Amino acid sequence: MDNALLHAYQRQAGDSHAPAYLRLRRAIRGSIEEGRLGPGQALPSERELARRLEVSRVTIRKALAGLVEDGVLTQRHGAGTFVAERIIRPLSKLTSFTGDLRARGLNPRSVFMEREIGEVTPEEAMALNLSPGALVVRLYRLRYGSDEPLALERSAIPQDIVPDPERIVDSLYEVLEALGCRPVRALQRLRAVNLNAEQARLLEVPVGSAGLALERRTFIADGRLAEFTRSWYRGDAYDFVAELQDEP
Repeated sequence: MDNALLHAYQRQAGDSHAPAYLRLRRAIRGSIEEGRLGPGQALPSERELARRLEVSRVTIRKALAGLVEDGVLTQRHGAGTFVAERIIRPLSKLTSFTGDLRARGLNPRSVFMEREIGEVTPEEAMALNLSPGALVVRLYRLRYGSDEPLALERSAIPQDIVPDPERIVDSLYEVLEALGCRPVRALQRLRAVNLNAEQARLLEVPVGSAGLALERRTFIADGRLAEFTRSWYRGDAYDFVAELQDEP
């Protein structure tokens, strides 16, 4: 067994008030979110996990059952337990699409339907706190993981932050960091949607399929808004997760 999962479980040991199965569940989920366990990867057997982690097989079963119920893991009769073939994006961390996929061993790429400079719309002006007449870089792109379409994105970035849209090939955040404008915090909203005809066609799913719509505004260190992005994800390929903790 890769020692990463063992170390992740040991890091949870400080939470002595949590049952062992919950600590293991968090360790597995964290390893997946951080890319240490990739989509389709097999977990060790219950017997091996119990031996290496020094817990009972009942604890192992209880931890795995919760993650199977959440769709994070899948179990195949006679074959074992595997990381679900879905992309898990943590809501509690400011990450990029490109970074998420690279961490999971997938090859991210983009097909641009729009990449231009234009005058800010009223919606963009409000979202980015810009004055009427200001210029923005506007992107509309289909995002792929290897050869599978996973998401659609519409982004607006103030032109005084990114002067040339042609610099953006894959990761917007890598360009922002190279320009000294790395995002340091974000506000985002997630909701369930049914994909319309255009979205379904581009994402290669039936019209009306379940999707996830994410709206994000990011800020750089000096407080300026650097990005207003609306994304539509395939519901059968993506999970968004957040870990919540009770305040004392």
